[in-house]
Amino acid sequence: MLGLGAFLVWLIYRKHFKLTDCPNTKLSVFCTRSTIHNTLDNLTSEIIATFVLVYAALHIVMPSVELGAINARPIALVVLGIGLSLGGTTGYAINPARDLSLRIMHALLPIPGKRDSEWSYAWVPVLGSFIGGMLAAKLFIYHGYIR
Repeated sequence: MLGLGAFLVWLIYRKHFKLTDCPNTKLSVFCTRSTIHNTLDNLTSEIIATFVLVYAALHIVMPSVELGAINARPIALVVLGIGLSLGGTTGYAINPARDLSLRIMHALLPIPGKRDSEWSYAWVPVLGSFIGGMLAAKLFIYHGYIR
């Protein structure tokens, strides 16, 4: 679905891409990018951000937690908080699909004046999200919420 969304963005803004000279801006429309390339810091940011999201989501979806019509709002607020606090460093993928599928679309679409799709960085949001999610699940299980 994200790939389809990226295609629609390209379709709607393709004339704007022709007028935009900055290849980094064009890449940033499609996928996350770090403000400052520091692999360890960027990976740590993605791990923490995904850990917070997954750990919060696991608590919110517990059967004992019933919020009725506002069930989705707490997660939306968690994502907002992650974006406000950690979004500046890496663009907070917090989900491999959020970055990888859009990076693939950037590589495939005929965008004039685009740069490479920065595949040397693509592993950071994928691995960071995986590690953060696994750590959150382990802690959730360790505290006895799942037996």
